Order: sequence, then structure tokens, then C-alpha cells
Amino acid sequence: MALIDTFLGRLVRHGTLQLTDHKGATRTFGTPTSGFPDIAVRLADADVARFIALRPRLGAGEAYMDGRLIIERGDIMDLIALIRANAPWEKGGDLKPRGPLRRTVKAIAGRIGQLNDASRSQRNVAHHYDLDDRLYDLFLDADKQYSCAYFTDPANSLEQAQGDKKAHIAAKLALRPGQSVLDIGCGWGGMALYLHRVADVDVLGITLSTEQLKVARARAEAAGVADRVRFELIDYRALTGSFDRIVSVGMFEHVGRPQFETFFRHCRNLLADDGVMLLHTIGRMGGPGSTDAFTTKYIFPGGYIPALSEIVRASEPSRLIATDVETLRLHYAHTLREWYQRTLAKQAEIEALYDARFFRMWTFYLAGATAAFEHGGMCNYQVQFARSRHALPITRDYMAEAESGYRSG
Repeated sequence: MALIDTFLGRLVRHGTLQLTDHKGATRTFGTPTSGFPDIAVRLADADVARFIALRPRLGAGEAYMDGRLIIERGDIMDLIALIRANAPWEKGGDLKPRGPLRRTVKAIAGRIGQLNDASRSQRNVAHHYDLDDRLYDLFLDADKQYSCAYFTDPANSLEQAQGDKKAHIAAKLALRPGQSVLDIGCGWGGMALYLHRVADVDVLGITLSTEQLKVARARAEAAGVADRVRFELIDYRALTGSFDRIVSVGMFEHVGRPQFETFFRHCRNLLADDGVMLLHTIGRMGGPGSTDAFTTKYIFPGGYIPALSEIVRASEPSRLIATDVETLRLHYAHTLREWYQRTLAKQAEIEALYDARFFRMWTFYLAGATAAFEHGGMCNYQVQFARSRHALPITRDYMAEAESGYRSG
């Protein structure tokens, strides 16, 4: 236990963590502090302490999934929040000194894991988005928006915040009736259907998920708009044509660093001369980093969260103009807490679809992501691009005016 005792002793200063080993011996780390959780955990076997200490994020996740790390007071959200809150990003909590060899190995491994050609991209998408469709119905809003909502008030419902997100994005697209819009990574079709409804535009949504495609097409048929809102199973690199607007929400995280410039080059080629693009992506505050092992193995293989510098740098060779940048700092934390609470409420249904181990994996994923946005280095970026400096009004007033209209409509 010496290794994990040293690890926890350094890490937990505020709040308390009571640790009970497999023999019943108990130790407490930290001190009671207002605003920090009081947690009690038990280790089920003799090896689990070393297993976690040697590779904390992956080891803790797997030990929790396998029932070897048992939370007896609080829950997994509280435990991860306690660890993260003791080392917030703003105070250097994510600064990990690494030697040049380790940095090089991690960089090479990350790039190899993100060599997402078309076939590998489809396998990676299927890993996460082709899960049983009923799973997402259990914790998402009715429109199945699986990306950061926009909370004009933290007290708003998830449904309200997701509706406001769509209005916020639509306003930045500066839409006009009859325009053609490309939705890259269209999910279950909610954004495409919304843009057509509020702005009278024609939309093509593309995805690599067969399950999402099936649902999106059915929704367009049911709404009677399948002639103007179409969905296709196609990689963005294989698409041709010209579009007045491009929107991409929650897809860029799956592109992989080696393909960033390719992504923007294709987007530029698909945009009309006076075209506008809105990219909504999870982002990394500070400089470039690496994807943690748990996320890579269990949640989003091939994924990478970009720093703002990487987004802008990758767009520069295509001469796309970054016309507007917004950082959403806490909106995804509010979104994820809503998803987490809905997941907890549907534990029996989720375990019936899969099993208890899957449920623990999913809650660990949502809890870890929440803590990353509340205390770690994660945020969301909305970056507006244009091919021409004349494509948009020279002030941002049009955004607020359009957003107000979309919300009231």
C-alpha cells in the first residue's frame, strides 16, 4: 500500500478520502474543507492499490469497472471531483514534468493512434456511436444532442440549453433562405432538421455511423422534409460539391491530429467563395497534449482534443479566415452533470441493455469528463471561418439579433 499511500498523500489535501484495504485497515487522506467531498472507498483485493498507483487514470477506471475499487461513501463523480479539485488546471494541476524521451514516445504513440484513414475512422465511430440506440435515448435530451449545450442560465433544463445551443450556432452561420448547408458529423440529425426549420435552408448531413444514419433519415421522413434535409453515410474526404455554409458539431475531436490540415483543406474546397463555416469542438486550454489511456481504450479510440493553437494553425494553409472565436468554459460541465444524473436514474435499464460493468464504465467516463471541464484543462471552442473577408458583416451584432429571433421562434 506504500505506493498508493504516497500518491494519495501528495494529491489529497482538501476534502477527505478514507481508504480501506482488503484486510480492513483504514487510512484517511486530506482534511475536511468546505466545498470538497468526503469520500470513502474500499479496495477488494491485495493487488488493486498497486494496479491503480502505477497508471492512475486507466487503472482506477478499470478497477472501478471490475468492482475492485468500491465506493462506500459518495459516488464516482464525487471521487473524481475530489482528485481533480485538488489540482485545478489554472493552478498548474495538469503540469507534469516529463523527460524528452517520454515526451517523444507519447507524441509518436498518439500520432500512430490517430492515423484515421476512412476505414479506421468508420471503425472508431462505430465503437462509440453504433452502441444500442436505446442507450442514448436514456440520458440525452429529446432531440438527441450529444454535444455541449449552451446554458444561458445554469438553472435551465437540458432541453432548454440544447435548444439554445442550436440557436447560438445557427446565428453564427448567418443563414439565408434557400442556402445549402453541409453538416459534417450530423449525429441523429437534430441540428440539420433545426437549421432547415428555422432558416429555410437545404441541408446535407454526413456521418460514419450506420445507426445514426438510420435514425436521422427516419426523422426527416417523419417530418416530411426528406427532399430538403438529406443524410448520407460518407467520409468528409470523399464528398464533392459546393455549399454556402458548413457546420460541424462534436466531430472534429475524432479527426486526429495528422488529419487536421486535410480536414480544413476539404472544408475550404467544399465552401462557396462567400461561404461560412462554424466549427464546434471540445478544446484543450493551453498548448497541445495527449489523449488519456482510458478514453482511448474504452470511449473514443483515435480521438484527440485540440488546443486552439492547433485548430488555427491547421486552418492557415487553406487560407480560411478565423472570423470569430468563442470559448465555452463551463457549459459542458453543466451538460455532463445532467447526462450523469440521467444515467444514474436509468441504471437498471442500462444494465439490462449491457451489464453492470458497462454501466460503471459509462459513469466513470461521464464523471471524468465532468471533472475535466470543472477543474481540468478542457473547454469548448466555437470557431467561425470564412473564405472571404467580405462574407460577413463587419460587426458581431448580427449574431445576437439572429439568435434572439431563433429562440423566440
